[in-house]
Amino acid sequence: MKPLGSAHAFSTATPHEFFSRWCDHSTWSKWSPDCEWVRLDGPLTVGARGVLKPKGGPKVKFVISRLIADREYTDTSLLPGARLLFRHEVKPHGTGSELLVDVTMTGPLTFLWSRLMGGGFKTSASEDLSRLITLVEKS
Repeated sequence: MKPLGSAHAFSTATPHEFFSRWCDHSTWSKWSPDCEWVRLDGPLTVGARGVLKPKGGPKVKFVISRLIADREYTDTSLLPGARLLFRHEVKPHGTGSELLVDVTMTGPLTFLWSRLMGGGFKTSASEDLSRLITLVEKS
């Protein structure tokens, strides 16, 4: 597994508020501007599949690989020869939340895909998390 980016932060908002945002695919572009749109096919559950359209890139199929209410949302993008995992975790901290985002890649073509797209995740993971915190705290 190759790490591509990560972010860690604290917020005054509750874990439930963050989990709700991760599960609301229609709002992802508000906190992740590299994402044009996201659509989930069917109900929100582990194994559910969808399509994500990054700005300037081709559509990418993904699957929800882990879902723990008010705790974790992980999706896996299905690339030819590689899997791109976005793990979002939240836990209570004081009267608010502690958040962690990890972006990793696995598979035989990880070396190729990580060269093509991996560098951007070093900054976007942190920037996206900051935007999400701002959005959730204003709600």
